[in-house]
This record gives sequence, C-alpha cells and structure tokens, in this order.
Amino acid sequence: MEFNEPQLFINRELSWLAFNERVLDDARSRELPLYERLKFFAIASSNLDEFFMVRVAGLKQQQASGVAETAADGLLPAEQLSAISERVHALVEAASRLWVEELHPGLLAAGVSLLTRDKLTAEQKAAARTHFTTSVFPALTPLAVDPGHPFPHLRNKSLNVAVLLRREGPKRRRNVHGTSLAVVQVPSVLRRLVPVPAEKGTAFLLLGELIALCAADLFPGYVVEHAAAFRVTRNWDLNVDDEESEDLLSTIQEELRRRDRGAAVRLELDASARPQMESLLTAALKLGPMDVYRQQSPLQPSDLMALTELDARPELRVEPFTPTVPPVLRDVESILHVVAERDLLLHHPYESFDPVVRFLEEAAEDPDVLAIKQTLYRTSGDSPIARALSRAVENGKQVAVLVEIKARLDEANNIAWARKMEESGVHVVYGLIGLKTHAKVALVVRREGQGIRRYVHLGTGNYNPHTARLYTDLSLFTSRAEMADDVSALFNMLTGYAVAPQWKRLAVAPMGLQEKVLALIQREADKARRGEPARIVAKMNSLVDATVIRALYAASQAGVEIELLVRGICCLRPGVPGVSERIRVTSVVDRFLEHSRVFAFGAGSQPEVWMSSADWMPRNFLRRIETMFPVEDPAIRQRLLDEVLGVSLKDNVKARRLQVDGTYLPVGRDGTVVRSQGVLMELARRNNQPDPKPLQALRHATAPDAPIPPRQVPQTGS
Repeated sequence: MEFNEPQLFINRELSWLAFNERVLDDARSRELPLYERLKFFAIASSNLDEFFMVRVAGLKQQQASGVAETAADGLLPAEQLSAISERVHALVEAASRLWVEELHPGLLAAGVSLLTRDKLTAEQKAAARTHFTTSVFPALTPLAVDPGHPFPHLRNKSLNVAVLLRREGPKRRRNVHGTSLAVVQVPSVLRRLVPVPAEKGTAFLLLGELIALCAADLFPGYVVEHAAAFRVTRNWDLNVDDEESEDLLSTIQEELRRRDRGAAVRLELDASARPQMESLLTAALKLGPMDVYRQQSPLQPSDLMALTELDARPELRVEPFTPTVPPVLRDVESILHVVAERDLLLHHPYESFDPVVRFLEEAAEDPDVLAIKQTLYRTSGDSPIARALSRAVENGKQVAVLVEIKARLDEANNIAWARKMEESGVHVVYGLIGLKTHAKVALVVRREGQGIRRYVHLGTGNYNPHTARLYTDLSLFTSRAEMADDVSALFNMLTGYAVAPQWKRLAVAPMGLQEKVLALIQREADKARRGEPARIVAKMNSLVDATVIRALYAASQAGVEIELLVRGICCLRPGVPGVSERIRVTSVVDRFLEHSRVFAFGAGSQPEVWMSSADWMPRNFLRRIETMFPVEDPAIRQRLLDEVLGVSLKDNVKARRLQVDGTYLPVGRDGTVVRSQGVLMELARRNNQPDPKPLQALRHATAPDAPIPPRQVPQTGS
C-alpha cells in the first residue's frame, strides 16, 4: 500500500501550532509557581515570533510567486495561511484571556503591580513623567508619517508606539481621516520596566506605556488623540545561493544587513488601539485583516522576565536544579584516560555539560594531543569551547573547526566568534555548498606510545553550555577505532576534497541516513510478517518526512508495535484503522526542552539503539550534514532504554497523547504518578550522593507499583 492519501498526514504548520498550545498549557498550570508560568507565557510568544518570521513568511512568498505546491495533507499555501490565521487568532485570544484572568491578578496577589497609564495615581504619574524627562525623552526619535515623511521601516520584532495627532490651530499634515499619524520606536537599550511608587509591594509601568503617556511632549503644537503600542514581525529567512557566492561569509553578512528590511508578515496591536489606527498601520505595512493580532497582554512578554531578576522570592519560582557530575568522572585527572578505557554517556541537563568543555580544554593543554577537529552549529556568545580551541592553536596543535554560519537566527553570532577563532589561528571552514552542517562531532587525535589514538564526542545537541542546562540532550564519548575511522573520514569530507566513504558505523546525511532509517524500519516489519516480536521506540523533536511516515504505516500494518516520543511537530496520524492502530505518539513538554534523538529497533532484551543529531525531517535527511551513530556499549544501551526512553514512556503528568484527529489529550493516570523529568532529576540527585545507587534503581523507581519521589519539579518547553 502506498499510503499517499492526504488525510493520512497532519499539516506541518498546524502540528507546530499544536505544540505551542502545549507550551501555553504550562503557563496555565496552577501547579507551577507564578514566575515559571510567566516563563512559559513568554516562551509561547517567542515561539510564535520565529514561526511567523520563517514558516508564515515562506508560505507568503510561495503565495506571492504563484507556487501551487501542496503540503502532504493536500493544503495549498493560501489554505494553510488561512488555517494558520484562524488557529493563531484563537491562541492569541487564549493567551490574552490567561493574562487578564490569571497571570496579571497573580502578580497583583504577589505584590507586583504592572500598571497601565490610565491606572496611575497622581504621585505615580508625576514620578513616571520625571523618569521620562530625564532618562527616556533624549533617546527618542518621533517619526511623522505624511506625504513628505514616508512610513518608517521598523526593525523586525521592534516595539513601537503609534500616535494619532490633531494640530492645534491651522490644519496641516492631515490625512484623509483628519488626523496625523506618527510613530515612536521604543528603544531596546532602555529597561522595559519602569518602577513607580507603590504603597505596598512594587509597581512598574511598561516603557511603551510611559512613552504613550508622555507622547505630547514629543509633538509640541499637537494634541494626542490616541496612542497605542504595536509590533511588526518580518520575513527573517536568508536568501543565499551558495553556488553563486564566491565568498559565503561576505554574502551572509550582506544578507543579514538586508534582513531587517524583509516584508512584514504580522502586526501585533494593543487591544485598545482604534480601528482607524489599525487601518493606517495595515495599509502602510501592506498587510491584510487576517495578519493583525490584537492582544490584551503585553506585546513583548519576554520583557516581563525582568521581574524574575528583580524579585528573588523562592516561592515564586521553581527550585533550582544543579546538574551533577557522574561518579566515574569525579576526581579523575584526565577524561581522555577514562574514555580510553570505556565508552561514556552523559545525559544533559541532569548531568553536567562541564565534562564536554573539559574534554576539549584538556585536549588543548595536553602535549600529546596533535589535532582537534570539531563542528559548531550553535554555541554561547562567550564560548569556553571557542576559547579552548584558540588555546590549542597557541599550544601548537592543528585545529580545524567547521562553523555553520547559516544556523538560522544565530548567523551573526556565529560569524563573530568564527572571526575571533580565525584571528587566533584556528582553521575555520564554513561548510559544504548547498548543505548545512548540523552534526555535533568532536575529534581529538593523540599520540600514545608508538601510535595514534583518537577520541570522539558525538552529541544530539549543540556545543552550548547555556542551552545544555535547559535542553535534554545526550553526549557519547568513545575511542572505538571504527567509530573514529568514520569521524575522521567525515571531517576529511567536510574540510577537503573527499568522496563519502563506506561508513563502518555512522549513518550520515545526506549520504544514506534516510536509507538507513528506512532499512531499520523495514527490518522490523519483515520480522513482524514472519510472526516474530517487532518493536520500534523513537524519540525526536519532529517527525515530518513523508517517506519515513509511510514506512512506519507499513510497519504498523505488518504488526510492529511503534512508540513515538515526538516533542513538537508530528505529521503522522496515529490510530487510523487499517493503517496506524499500532502507533502511539506522545509529547512531553516540561521544565527542560526535550531535545535528544534516540531510536531503538527490536523487541526483547537486545534491541539495536542509535543516537542522532537529526530529526526525521526532509531537511535533515536531504539538506544537512547529520550523523546517526550506534550505541555499542551494553550498559549504555540499557541505560538509554531504561532512562531516556523508558521513563518518558511512563510519564503521565506532562505527557500528551496525539489523537487521530490531530488533537493532544493528557495521558491517563493509572496507578503511580510519573513525571519523567522529575524522576530523572531525582535519579541525578541520588547518583550525586557519596554512595550513589546503581542505575538499576531507575527501573525500580519507574516500576508500575513503585512510588515516585513526591516532590513536583516544574517544566519547560519551546
């Protein structure tokens, strides 16, 4: 069976919006402390920004160019845009209601007043005006809009205040409505929460509200009839033709400068804005009614996170969690010596990312290390890894780093520290033409005795110490010769002229990763057809690739039991009679962003387990350099089955199950309550004790009749 019917697929964009609704669900959770709920509220808003900047912008480009390509579910670009608008308007309305009914009152109950300009007392208004005069007014640039002053090109995601003005005296500078329009950009360099006097607790005024309050000071001779905040989202995707570019770095730098001038794709507008203001803004931005999203909540919820920095009360936030260092790495002189004896797995953020940094720092200082090679897709702004690589060059080592300067939304940051590494002598390569390098690989070449030994780090997440505390990811260290052979061949292919080899252990995209995944699925289907036990458990961020989805449908029909842990987008439709009854799809959105990719093929005690940098998406299979690598150490394989896959499958607190109609419902709670991230944090604490319990304790902790540690540890996702 071909499984080509559109109704067998869930629309990619609508599936992503369903994920963001699950993020907003955590902002709704009254079990969470107030500031944790605010965090999820801000994450949901930030997620929408990127969605419009990339996905909606792309659909609008297709529509404008007359492209009639349909999605797997049969929808044309215009139909998708209409469905997206309807879904996002409902999401924004729900978020506004949540703010008005729960979050804002929650702040008031906690003694934090977030005021609007019409709610200020005389004393507060006087203090606000003083602050405006001394600290804000000099930084503002009022921008008139009339035939002599075209509508300004406002930066992507910038916050602005629109002002409707009426001239005192003779009528001038008037549009057809009899009023003048002006725009004031809210400076990003000024703090967005302005403190004002409060009888009890603390009180703040958003900077946009302050500018609207004092707008008349910016336009002497005019009367302010109305003022309201608005925000513009623009097309933010790069338009780079690698093959036509002689200097990819310069091309991307130039494209970044143009990016802020991308077409507008969304207008966010304060709910109080007059229809006349909306009409003027949409006309100036060339947007339609379905592109306008009115909000009763602050237009930029990330500004509210400053409250958490100003207020240290522990009852308003989650209990801090400190990643632990595994016992095998405590008090050891050399990580390389440990990896020489055994493979090593780290589960972030439960286990610290510091050993990964230390692995590279140690290699940079070790006189027997001859070379270091690494891929970098995203890293922190002040990266200890980049510093270690620069230090290695100073110590006379050969250092080659492949920096992906097309990493979406991180291009400017990547270019900056790539330049710094180049200046220190690191050999920086900017990737292959037409492909992004998304693999997370590091190779250390060391002289030992009369020969050479190579040490490898392979990861599911980025070399970023900051996000390693927020995302769940996996790090595998090994010195196995055949794995090192493949990694060496991969770097030769990335940095020089080399044809892709016959891989010994790795599966590499776009040179066979998709084919390997399909072969593993097919193997389980063949076993099921022979009447043998067959099972697939796969954990990833997104499942979009139609070819893989069809293979999973065929495997389900053959009798394979399939458990999919897909945090975000899932285009597979489970539970379709005769197609996918044996497939279950579960999404966990919790305190940490589920980001690791782990795949287990086979039933019984010895399934084949792989880890990967890649989700099952066309872009990962066809347009990126990705790696999938087998787990050969039996203890690590069992740990992944028990800890990463097994515990997640038992979650009945933060897990949601995908239904045949595309909706997600909470997983039913039968017996013991299991919150997977809470279990894993508790396990990390146990293992951090002087006499840590063995990994087998995890199986006991998640057995159906075993108690789960009672402390509820809150959530994350984005």
